[in-house]
Formats: sequence, structure tokens, C-alpha cells
Amino acid sequence: MKCQFTLTVSEGKRLIAKAIASLPEVRKALSDGMILLKGGTTVSALSEELCGQPLRISGRVTPRGTVSSGAAEPEGAHSLLLRRGMAEKADGRLAEIAREMGPDDVCVCGANLIDPWGGAAMMAGKDLCGEPGSVIPALESEGVRCYVAAGLEKLSPVPLREACGNAGRKASVWAMGMAVGLVPVPGRVVTELDALALLGWPRRWLVGRGGISGAEGASTFLVEDGSEETIRALLGLLRNIKGAVTSGIPSSMEECLRCGPGRPWHLGCVYGRNTQFGRDSDEKSDWNGDHRTVSEN
Repeated sequence: MKCQFTLTVSEGKRLIAKAIASLPEVRKALSDGMILLKGGTTVSALSEELCGQPLRISGRVTPRGTVSSGAAEPEGAHSLLLRRGMAEKADGRLAEIAREMGPDDVCVCGANLIDPWGGAAMMAGKDLCGEPGSVIPALESEGVRCYVAAGLEKLSPVPLREACGNAGRKASVWAMGMAVGLVPVPGRVVTELDALALLGWPRRWLVGRGGISGAEGASTFLVEDGSEETIRALLGLLRNIKGAVTSGIPSSMEECLRCGPGRPWHLGCVYGRNTQFGRDSDEKSDWNGDHRTVSEN
């Protein structure tokens, strides 16, 4: 018995979140240990599953490029610690928290790029990778169980090292949004395909990618199972996640237009006139990504 279905990127994030939340080691850490959640929209969906709180979204990729939040005084936690199920804001304390963590604890981070060999990396628009980028890659050395929540839209067909070796905050003279580097992140990558297996449907295949009318980046799957009861359970799960929207604290979802609070360390941004390219030409900066001039307000 086979079942075919399509998930948008936002729906896929919810599927991944449900799968990671179901892992025995995650459930144990939730009740008896620590879970560190590094902000991102997929991890925010997981945070909602585990404690009902979305996360503050910082950097993001939109049609205008690699941009940040436009909120002058962002609210809520970007990185959240669940200590025996109780939520604590982890921003500014990641190194301190990392020193407390061990083999019974879990960290979940998102990624901007994954490869077929299990590699994952996140973009860094702040100098020296910012706080998360300088702490999270070291957690496996402390024995912490690490998971990378990343949808199939992040999949690169070539080894991650090719992108990591060429990207860099100071490598681009011009960028739509902040110029970024790539920081490898440790852990087991969980995509929608992995999520389906973890939730009880090991015979599953990706049969299509992409779409139109809001399904850009979507994935189409085929699941086979001999049990009508199991297929009905899958349909119940799909009803629950279809129509899902991107997770994140609402005030943090508005993107910056001329560089937000992060302007001092964002390099190459054409919108914030922070680029060295075309400084004396008409190309210099009157961009907002949809070919209209952004006001100087």
C-alpha cells in the first residue's frame, strides 16, 4: 500500500521537528538533562514542540538575499536552554552552558547547507562566527549528542568543503544582504526523509522536488507500508502539519531594509551601502532586491 504526498518547506520543518522531538534521547534529556536549541526556523518549530515557545529569528534568506531581523530591540530567545524541561534564555551564555553539558544532553542546530555525505554548515554573517558559531561546533568534543535539523531544500550535490573553502564574510566585494561565510556544524543530520523513518515509515522515497504557487522548494514523497492502520496514522500526521507556517517570534520575522542592528559587523551589503564595489558608480546601492529604490529614512 503506497501513499504519495507533497510538503512545502514550512511543512517539512514541522515534520522534522516532530521526529526529533520523538527521539528517546531527546525525551530523556527533556525530563532529566539539558537541551540546547540554537535559533532558526526549523529549530523554532522544534522548540514549539518541546516547550510551546518559538524562537527569535536572526539571520534568514529571503528574495532579497542573506538578511537579518529589522527589529531594533528584538524580543525573546534566539538560543534556548531547556533544563529539565524548564526554559532559560541562552543568549550570551553559550560558552558557560556548553561547559555544563555532557553525554546525557542534546544540542539541536539548523543548517543552511547539507551534503549527501552527512556534512552540514550554517552561514555566519558576524565576525568570528558570532557566539553560536564559535561554541556549537565544539559541543561534540564534550560528548554532547548533536542533531542538525535541515530540510532537503538545503541539499548540495557536491561536498560541503567546496562551498566552505570558497565562502567568506570578507571574500565578497558585493552581496545581496550581508556577505556570509560557512561554519561546519557537528551532528546527525535529520531531513524530511530521516524524519519519516524515525516516525515509523522506513520505506519512503523522494520522488520530486520543487513546485509553483507557493510550493517552490517543496518535496514530494512516496511511502509504502503493508498496514492500513499505519497509513492512516501517516494521513493523520499530514493533516496536522499541512498548512503549517514558518515558526519564529512574530516581531523577529520582519527583515532589515538598510541593515538592522547588525550593521556594524555586516560586510558587503548593497542595501546598507556597506560594499566596496561600485562605490563611485550608479551600481553602488540603490537596491532593495525588487528593483525599486529604498528610501533613506
